[in-house]
Amino acid sequence: QVQLVESGGGLVQAGGSLRLSCVASGRTFSSYAMGWFRQAPGKEREFVAAISWNGGSTYYEDSVKGRFTISRDNAKNTVYLQMNSLKPEDTAVYYCAVYTRGSSRYEESAGYDYWGQGTQVTVSS
Repeated sequence: QVQLVESGGGLVQAGGSLRLSCVASGRTFSSYAMGWFRQAPGKEREFVAAISWNGGSTYYEDSVKGRFTISRDNAKNTVYLQMNSLKPEDTAVYYCAVYTRGSSRYEESAGYDYWGQGTQVTVSS
């Protein structure tokens, strides 16, 4: 069993920055790739970014490339999402999750188990 707790969301003006954190407990965090997803009102959950177990590989959804950076600190059981140049369309609840099913691509939510409760990010124009 894994517990994930996200934090760092909030209200920010367009062009601003936020850093989300996701602290994991309960299993060997460093053995798993991790991902961030988001869900805006009335929309399906969508992939944002993923990072391999050792941080050596990262993956991003096209709309956030160059603006968002995913990283991890295995000593702290924490994965981060640095979000810069935020846009109103980034407004959503952001979730972190543990990637456990290697048969799925990182972009597919079906590849993930153990989701956090989410943190709200609101970007005003």
